[in-house]
Amino acid sequence: MRKSNATTQDSRSVRSDTVDSDDLASLGYRQRLHRGLGGFSSFAAGFSYISILTGMFQLFGLGYGFGGPLIFWAWLIVLGGQFCVALVFAELSARFPIAGSVYQWSKRISGPGGAWMAGWTMLVGSLVSVAAVTMALQVVLPQLWAGFQVFADDTHNAVFLGTVCIALTTVINALGVKVMTKVNNVGVAAELLGVAVVLVLLAVHAVRGPEVVATTQGAGPGLHGWEVLGYGAPLLMAAIMPAFVMFGFDTAGSLAEETRNPRKRTPVALLQALGAAGIAGALLLLLALMATRTLDLDKLGTAGLPYILQTVLGSTMGKIILLDVAIAVFICTLAIQTATIRIAFSMARDNKLPFGEKLAHVTEARQSPAAPALVSGLVAAAILIVNVGNPKIFSIVTSVAIAIVYAAYLLVTVPVLRRRLGGWPHDRGGTGLFTLGRVPGLVVNGLAVAYGLLMTVNLLWPRVDLYGEGGYAWGGVVSFAGVAVLGGAYYLLVQRHKADEVAREHHFVADAGTGAEGGTDGRPATGEADGLGDGILR
Repeated sequence: MRKSNATTQDSRSVRSDTVDSDDLASLGYRQRLHRGLGGFSSFAAGFSYISILTGMFQLFGLGYGFGGPLIFWAWLIVLGGQFCVALVFAELSARFPIAGSVYQWSKRISGPGGAWMAGWTMLVGSLVSVAAVTMALQVVLPQLWAGFQVFADDTHNAVFLGTVCIALTTVINALGVKVMTKVNNVGVAAELLGVAVVLVLLAVHAVRGPEVVATTQGAGPGLHGWEVLGYGAPLLMAAIMPAFVMFGFDTAGSLAEETRNPRKRTPVALLQALGAAGIAGALLLLLALMATRTLDLDKLGTAGLPYILQTVLGSTMGKIILLDVAIAVFICTLAIQTATIRIAFSMARDNKLPFGEKLAHVTEARQSPAAPALVSGLVAAAILIVNVGNPKIFSIVTSVAIAIVYAAYLLVTVPVLRRRLGGWPHDRGGTGLFTLGRVPGLVVNGLAVAYGLLMTVNLLWPRVDLYGEGGYAWGGVVSFAGVAVLGGAYYLLVQRHKADEVAREHHFVADAGTGAEGGTDGRPATGEADGLGDGILR
């Protein structure tokens, strides 16, 4: 009986994989990547990219120092804005379940120039994010064991620890998605358990009520050049912290070609990842403020969440939690690099990057692209190393990374809004795919665009309070402009003149009995609307 059940399950799995492969073929691509991710693995990829423990330990002090308890409301504002973006992405992921998320969605919604810039900015932002997130290890590891402080200077040590971390994640990603998924799933399970334990312990040790978030503890007007905004100034500054944390939920879309039944699972995983991380983060902020022994702006702005846990829970429990945080940082780095690899692979497969066929090559043994793993690891490590002497390395590198990702998101949400005004998506209610509906879709999409514009400006604004005096204050603006100019120049001078074609290894060519391959708007030649291929309609 057991053998019969196993045979039946294997048969169903084969049929499911065949349908998914046929669906991908309707969009113009052969199934080359290993399709084995289930619902939890898809969710875990997005959750580990956001990584609440990583973000909170790395950035709590930054947000609290600017806004005090207002950081709680800033978190909710960012969660609301990003959830609007996620809802738009959920619609797109259901209709275009292809590796590369932002790049592929823009390719089918916008023009070739917009698609290139979306892919380019997301690729650069992701590469910088890989480097930026590893610096959280400097906050955690030396507190666990003094031996992790290899260099006396914290900046040099952060670069060293980050480079070692990137080397390890590169090896795991190069081994393939099967290995990466196993490691990531274990890490996410550990992080979820760690978050739950921290929430319970903080609640037990609370010394004040939730009304603490209605106070400012001295945060308010007075930030350089922002006095006219009153309490809006510290709120905007505090919002930079959750903006640094809550992005990357589109990773589930980047792994769509490796997910079973992606049209159904990917939108759910995408929203679950952001929703779970957002709610857990809000509770962690609230309970930390209720349990901390001091609300002093200077103290918590400098020492952050590690100080709260050490003083509230004691040294032993604090170190156990720090170990879990270290795992979360590693898994977060792994997930960000995984998403980076999929974007590079997807663009290379479409002849959008130099040495495209080599970067997009997938081995039969691992069914996963190895070359982008090695290249992304080298580039991310180089970003750390060249900034080793920069005292503002954390603020500038992190701000530029997130601002570039926000720009990439805008290069999707803005064209979608334009298409939505013309009636997109045309399959509303007729296919069972995730949809927002006509009027709610316009409202949510409009809010996503407005939020994205506001936060991009907020991240790049050359504040002395965030970036430092002199030229450092303009470091984010200059870096962002450099990325945009370089990407635009490459497109105009090189990419615009290259043939728009899929690498031979990945190009699906239908025979007379199966119909034509998918078009650039996601529709197969039979005229099905909005990327609905034969596979989903069978």
